[in-house]
Amino acid sequence: MTNSASQPAARIIKTGQRGLANPVSEFSALLHTVRDAGLLHRKRSFYILNFAVITLLMAASWVGVVLLSGTWYTLILAAVMGVLFTQYAFMAHEASHRQVFESGKANDLTGRVLADLFVGISYSWWMTKHTRHHANPNTAGKDPDIETDFIIFTKEHAEKVSSPFATFLARRQGWLFFPVLIFEGINLHQHAFMTVFSPKKKVDKRSLEIVLLAVRHVAFISAVFLVMPLGMAFAFLGVQLAVFGLYMGASFAPNHKGMPVLPKDSKVDFLRRQVLTSRNIRGGWYMNIFMGGLNYQIEHHLFPSMPRPHLKRAREITKEYCQSKNILYTETSVLESYAIVIAYLNRVGLSAGGDPFDCPAAMRYGR
Repeated sequence: MTNSASQPAARIIKTGQRGLANPVSEFSALLHTVRDAGLLHRKRSFYILNFAVITLLMAASWVGVVLLSGTWYTLILAAVMGVLFTQYAFMAHEASHRQVFESGKANDLTGRVLADLFVGISYSWWMTKHTRHHANPNTAGKDPDIETDFIIFTKEHAEKVSSPFATFLARRQGWLFFPVLIFEGINLHQHAFMTVFSPKKKVDKRSLEIVLLAVRHVAFISAVFLVMPLGMAFAFLGVQLAVFGLYMGASFAPNHKGMPVLPKDSKVDFLRRQVLTSRNIRGGWYMNIFMGGLNYQIEHHLFPSMPRPHLKRAREITKEYCQSKNILYTETSVLESYAIVIAYLNRVGLSAGGDPFDCPAAMRYGR
């Protein structure tokens, strides 16, 4: 494995501009190979079966909640539901990329129902954010996934931190990243309602999303409080939200965090922009289930509409092609990717409030 996390963005830009006669034709050749292999054909049977299994497990979990009502064993089922809601979110993500049906309307309807009614997040908010990410992954000022929130993803943003408390947190943000993800579920639900009720945000089928979100949250929360004591119900919701947020973050974070961040005005061809800023996660069928196909992030970015079952074969083709073109193709284990993310965020956070290793005399008189 070659880790490109430490590779300077300037080197990538240079690589992307290396006297290529026609960079577009390079990707076209790869695309034709993948298409000729039939890897862009939809696999509806896979998604129908996947949905059926997840829904059956969710139904079984609810039966277990009723049978175990009044005991703290229900918290185990709360964690299970957090996992299953994330699996529904994976399917909503795939429908948003037109991976399930040929029809765009069918995919949108499926994605909206899964996202709003099953998971409780806004499909429109997700589409807007995720479309921008795919167009410019890890590109400063263009990729919303690296915009500053609680976590700071670029040195430039870290240097703007001035308050002592924010500096203290920023310099330890790598270690805080995964613990903070337990609140990501609440954050996603909050963004959903802020989006659909904001007159300033453009929301496709706003009324439908409001109804679906309302039905989902009222039904789920009411069911929880109806079948268990008050304190246990709050604990149940807390565990479910914590597992959901942690699982969502742990699935999406390894794909780009710690990979090179490109300047806003960088000129890199599509093939290199997608490959050099993405990271695949090694593993067998279990990893494909665990990460909902996001373990093949490079192929997903190159062929967004490719169904999950075809990504493994596409990886073989893409990796060989990148090697023939001397394009760095990054793969790690999932644990190694988490270590890279933590180290990267800690390194970025050191720039908060000024470099702690700066010499005062050098700062005063210049270098």
